[in-house]
Amino acid sequence: MYNDNNGQFSENADSQEIYAAKLAVLGAALSTLGDGISTIAAGLALQQLANSNKQNSGDNQKLSKDIDRMQKQIDDLNRQIRVMKR
Repeated sequence: MYNDNNGQFSENADSQEIYAAKLAVLGAALSTLGDGISTIAAGLALQQLANSNKQNSGDNQKLSKDIDRMQKQIDDLNRQIRVMKR
């Protein structure tokens, strides 16, 4: 009987080691998947920032043109006021 128990204990130890190894593989796979998702999220964030910078650049150009247009209108109004004063 002693041999049988010893053999059964050995099988349980092997089975626990196999179970632990399977869990380690599963954990590594999940970790890799998580790293992949994090990489994708970082890429999307960079893309969003790049798009935002492009949009801001376009907005700045539009604002600059608007300011130039308003300055011309102010200059025209000043000329008209000078003419009216005469």
